[in-house]
Amino acid sequence: MFKLKTVFASALTAAVLVIGTSAALAGDTQDKMETTMATADIIDTAVGAGQFNTLAKALTAAGLIDTLKGPGPFTVFAPTDAAFAKIPAAQLDALLADKAALTKVLTYHVVSGKIDAANVKTGQVKTVQGQSLNVTAAATGVTVNNANVVKTDVMASNGIIHVIDSVLMPN
Repeated sequence: MFKLKTVFASALTAAVLVIGTSAALAGDTQDKMETTMATADIIDTAVGAGQFNTLAKALTAAGLIDTLKGPGPFTVFAPTDAAFAKIPAAQLDALLADKAALTKVLTYHVVSGKIDAANVKTGQVKTVQGQSLNVTAAATGVTVNNANVVKTDVMASNGIIHVIDSVLMPN
């Protein structure tokens, strides 16, 4: 009986060691993934997320890919595909066909510098486009103009992305 208990205890100890080592390795892998993701620039990070296809198409049409792959740092309020879907199709098609108007809209989503969620304050923030965004930080969340920030602090090598649920339109 003593031998059976010893064998059982040894087996249990081995199982705990294997599970603990696997969990530690999984944690290391997750840390490496997050580090790897932070080495990607804003464009590659957004494309990799899979929910910014329309934004990527718009940035390409406007000729802004190289700019947002540049050194930055930038803070980008990135509308999702669902945010672009709120724009009537004919209006979105017209915007995508007008490079000057599209550039104005897209640069209105970009702020120079890296502003993480911990440093967001209520007030005006000037965009690369030249006009300011109205940021409201409240206990219920953050809004930029009338868009809700639905995810914050998506890190990139040249800045940070905050995901929003509407496309911001300059005056």
